[in-house]
Amino acid sequence: MKLVLATNNPAKVKEINSFFASYGITVISPADFGLSISPKETGKTFHENAKIKAVETLDYLKEHGITDHIVLADDSGLEIQALENELGVDSALFMGESTPYLIRNKAILDRLQDIPPKSRGCRFVCVIAAAYPDGKVFFAEGEVTGIVADKIMGENGFGYDPIFFLPEFNKTMAELTDKEKESVSHRGNALRALISKFLCFSR
Repeated sequence: MKLVLATNNPAKVKEINSFFASYGITVISPADFGLSISPKETGKTFHENAKIKAVETLDYLKEHGITDHIVLADDSGLEIQALENELGVDSALFMGESTPYLIRNKAILDRLQDIPPKSRGCRFVCVIAAAYPDGKVFFAEGEVTGIVADKIMGENGFGYDPIFFLPEFNKTMAELTDKEKESVSHRGNALRALISKFLCFSR
């Protein structure tokens, strides 16, 4: 079975493909059809944004004669308690969509430089929407809690992974192995919930 992931990010495709490998499922992206997508994330919640991306990508594929694929889309973000749960649904747009994450991460650390570790609690949230060709849309959610690190650490990740510290591993998300990350990440938790809830997409 092949699923289309509504993203232009090859790192995200690689991560989710790794998760699905044991289920005999291959994840591809619009790029595999020579297409790119740019849905506007106008929702006010993770659920709304995930649905927008999944449905718009499904419709876009149909316009190009690709009609038999389930489309997955996720919306995820970092919520930091000391910043009143910023960045939330605006995580991908923080400081501008084209701003390198190195700069964004440094800006977050600067804002928290006087905040002690016990008050630097945070969580990654992920909501996945699965849009079916017949119009059905299902959701699954996952999260992981941690603290904001005091410096950028690790290269095995993307986004805010290098500042998301997991005390149980004594590592940031970007320092975890692929297997460790899969076992604990918000996206991995959401994918496990999706498989459990929707019987591995057999509906």
